[in-house]
Amino acid sequence: MTPNPDFWSERKVLLTGHTGFKGAWMACWLARLGARTTGLALAPDTDPNLHDLLHIDKEMATHVADLNDAEKIRSIVHAERPEIVIHMAAQALLPRSYREPALTWRTNVMGTINLLDALRDCEGVEAVLVVTSDKVYENPERGRAFSESDRLGGDDPYSSSKAATEFATAAWRRSFFPEGAKLATARAGNVIGGGDWAGNRLVPDLMRAVTENSILELRDPSSVRPWQHVLDVLSGYFGYLEGLAANKDLPPSLNFGPSGKHTVTVEEVVEKLLSLMGASVPRRHAPSHDIREKSELVLDSALASETLGWESRLDMEKTLEWTAEWYRAWLAGGNPRDVTERQIDHYESLSS
Repeated sequence: MTPNPDFWSERKVLLTGHTGFKGAWMACWLARLGARTTGLALAPDTDPNLHDLLHIDKEMATHVADLNDAEKIRSIVHAERPEIVIHMAAQALLPRSYREPALTWRTNVMGTINLLDALRDCEGVEAVLVVTSDKVYENPERGRAFSESDRLGGDDPYSSSKAATEFATAAWRRSFFPEGAKLATARAGNVIGGGDWAGNRLVPDLMRAVTENSILELRDPSSVRPWQHVLDVLSGYFGYLEGLAANKDLPPSLNFGPSGKHTVTVEEVVEKLLSLMGASVPRRHAPSHDIREKSELVLDSALASETLGWESRLDMEKTLEWTAEWYRAWLAGGNPRDVTERQIDHYESLSS
């Protein structure tokens, strides 16, 4: 599955969170498809950051705004009158959610409500996709993959805020979008790829250790996560939105996770990436007693496969190879936009 250029060309798209890692990749892909994209987000909070390296603002209208400013969000939405809305903006870091739990809930829950409330009386909206997380499920760690019918929950501020976002979205869908725009949620997580510099994430932390010759601290080297390349996840979002806009009978929520062979440990990811980078860094097990994380998380994406025909195209080896390729090119002084677009081209060619 790759996005249909005929659908996206000249489509008016509102993309929140375009200054983040996934958002910048999405903005770049939308530009290549010819979409008329407007970005809405806070300013980038790392230096370097992918948004600036790709020069995203040169090819799309942008609004620097806080989701918690309901009146500003409403004014932007009604001024732009989007046809498609992709809501990625969030406080997405687990450690920060422990430091700032109220901010995390305000941004993820009330920020989403502010956006949805502005959209419910905005004419012309065809489809809205709210991106949540693979961590929305109540996870007793019984060794099985989670499907969309499993109970939602969350033991920490971040995961619980995303579960609450699911509840809020479902309520707004039933109350205000029954016959209008199609409103759905997408659940994915542990997305990796080139250009991520967020704090307290494995790949950015590893790349900082490589470039700064510093110690890589690992909270839990044995943790298992559903690692997947950013392009695999975004391809699912594109297909979901195309189906929703076409009024296909689709589920209100879908998992976008890798096949079982992607679920490897933190330590295995580190070893493989360092080998691909031709680098070595000292490591230290640094468990955090203040941050409680689940040791295993796996998604069942059978429903996305059945309803959209979606599946991950990049196995774990390719996912890590493409990630390392991007950072190697950047470290060698290459143009980040060139390597990003080259990987999008390559990804699209996998289905031809």
